[in-house]
Amino acid sequence: MRPNYRFFALYFRWQVACQRTEYYDIIMTKRTKIAKVLSSPEVGQQITVKGWVRTKRASKNVAFVALNDGSTIKNLQVVVSPEQFEEDLITRITTGSCLAVGGRVVESQGSGQNVELEASTIEVYGEADPELYPLQPKKHSLEFLREIAHLRPRTNTFGAIFRIRHAMIFAVHKFFHDKGFVNIHTPIITGSDAEGAGETFRVTTLDPKNPPLTQDGAIDFKEDFFEREANLTVSGQLEGELAALALSEIYTFGPTFRAENSNTSRHLSEFWMIEPEMAFYDINDSMDLGEEMLRFLVNYALEQCADDLDFLEKRALDEEKSKPQAERSEMSLLERLKFVVENDFARITYTEAIDILRNSKPNKKKKFSYLIEGWGSDLQSEHERYLVEKHFKKPVILFDYPKDIKSFYMRMNDDGKTVAAMDILFPGIGEIVGGSQREERYDHLLTRMQEMNIPDKEMWWYLDTRKFGTAPHSGFGLGFERMIQFITGMGNIRDVIPFPRTPGSCEF
Repeated sequence: MRPNYRFFALYFRWQVACQRTEYYDIIMTKRTKIAKVLSSPEVGQQITVKGWVRTKRASKNVAFVALNDGSTIKNLQVVVSPEQFEEDLITRITTGSCLAVGGRVVESQGSGQNVELEASTIEVYGEADPELYPLQPKKHSLEFLREIAHLRPRTNTFGAIFRIRHAMIFAVHKFFHDKGFVNIHTPIITGSDAEGAGETFRVTTLDPKNPPLTQDGAIDFKEDFFEREANLTVSGQLEGELAALALSEIYTFGPTFRAENSNTSRHLSEFWMIEPEMAFYDINDSMDLGEEMLRFLVNYALEQCADDLDFLEKRALDEEKSKPQAERSEMSLLERLKFVVENDFARITYTEAIDILRNSKPNKKKKFSYLIEGWGSDLQSEHERYLVEKHFKKPVILFDYPKDIKSFYMRMNDDGKTVAAMDILFPGIGEIVGGSQREERYDHLLTRMQEMNIPDKEMWWYLDTRKFGTAPHSGFGLGFERMIQFITGMGNIRDVIPFPRTPGSCEF
């Protein structure tokens, strides 16, 4: 009898398919996020998870792999039986390697988790040489992790920070959307310096070695791309005002840039700002909105980021133990967050604050680094924190500042000495929000611009809004990284943004 070649061909193809079925099952099966596995476990369910190895403990009889995919701070324990897998495969599973694991969800035999995954199939997507991979399971300093910012999101600390950062981005948009505000994208490249401080990054296409010059030897910006000087924005406020005087209530949420040569734990060269602008709001309305917004954001974090905040609180408490007693915080991270939600904000004028500070023990005993001599002093973080943490023991809103220490666009009060400006102060951080009622009166605004050498010819468009249908309006700015610092308890602002830009640092 002649052999049935068609049968053998089909049989051979079937055998090959069977051998490759496990591979296709694990590659093609839809991934289940680890957060879902741990939050709503279904014992006995067959699933596929994918993530990065945090740790591996192996013995002759079993290996335990802690797998994390970034969806939660918690790891899923994967149980690997050496009888089912080649030794070479288990050897390739090291800290930092990336895996796809298929298996069955079972009740955990150990403490620390309710369920674990019994692995039936494992695919190593990417290996990580243990001699070269810098994030081995040990404690790393934050300074070291900044040097490897491309890998630090894989740590527990930065995974928690960036998940909270995401939650706060969503919360900001939700807050303003629910209140009927319109989100406006203000320009990143601009010809104005909103703060008037001159600390801007220039944007140009001119040849730096041989720029075109005018007859008097200055750089001829008429030959530049925009045919004028241009820079990266320090604020979206001025353009936001234009939109508010048509749409009533708007907010911006975008990157801002400042070329301030400050290498401190409080400064970044690239950061994100939330800036609402509201027509028909006076300074009191603006203070009300600022307090409501901050309460909403902090409460959202407490409700939605509990696991990450619990981890960061324990981390902060461990750090506090290594500090001298005098430098330790009086409140834990969660206590500071609840402090904001549970207390009404105190409201006092700048003048009242100066009197309190001038008569305070730290000032009289010369313990402040910057002593308060009298009215007109610019308050420092140590003064702001004293008012919040020692005197009032609640968040504080200061308002009616001296005109000489504030910007040109702030509305002049009737006393001729102060402007309708306000700052919101938080524990552990000082100023977190700054804003004002804007000067809507054309003559007053023009006079202030001239006093502060703001070129009114270049700002004609801003002045126009005061000539055509002007209206009372207010606004404020919240530095997003400053807010994330407060919510996460991180001491350095460089640790709450994925890739910090600071003087001398522009990697990644």
